[in-house]
Amino acid sequence: MPAALRLGSIAPDFEAQTTQGPIKFHEWIGDSWAVLFSHPADFTPVCTTELGEVARRAPDFAARGVKIIGLSANGLESHNEWIKDINEVGSKIAPTSVEFPIIADQDRKISTLYDMLDAVDASNVDAKGQPFTVRTVFVIDPKKIIRLTISYPAQTGRNFDEILRVIDSLQLGDKHKITTPVNWKKGDDVIVHPAVSNDQAATLFPGFKTVKPYLRTTEYPGPKPAAV
Repeated sequence: MPAALRLGSIAPDFEAQTTQGPIKFHEWIGDSWAVLFSHPADFTPVCTTELGEVARRAPDFAARGVKIIGLSANGLESHNEWIKDINEVGSKIAPTSVEFPIIADQDRKISTLYDMLDAVDASNVDAKGQPFTVRTVFVIDPKKIIRLTISYPAQTGRNFDEILRVIDSLQLGDKHKITTPVNWKKGDDVIVHPAVSNDQAATLFPGFKTVKPYLRTTEYPGPKPAAV
């Protein structure tokens, strides 16, 4: 078994066939952030809604410098046929066009490497009884470090607003010495990082507020996002 992947691990590199041609994963990421996410199977209801949502949210990921790539244990022919359904179904909500790559992982090498296979749902298997993937998400930074992992069961669709929210928090925290509180959204007040002294905070975050000695808040650093 491969070593367990944790926050701070280097995302394993691999080569794969995708709907947009062959890739070497680290090379494909380049200097960007990346989201690698798996879905149980093509031509399934929840997955169809999820990938349609990702397609519609592609500009939101791109605005954050994030590349998106999907994966399942289906082949390229299946992926390419299914994309037509995703676009058709998704377009009933809003214009939908899947333009991100989807990895064909029929031999399950990548899903095993990233521990994506379902060990819980006995119905989430192929005709031979081999497990499909669960709804795993990896957020990977430009240094190829895993910054977020989430695994959803096959029956539950993901909330991509939450994934974007975490990316906003990670990117802001990398730029400024802050952390983000519960239910935080981009533009909200933030927390001064515990490693920052009060003297440093006075310089970095003039006017910061002390709620408790260990809890200091400050306004969102930088320009606030435009109101929607």
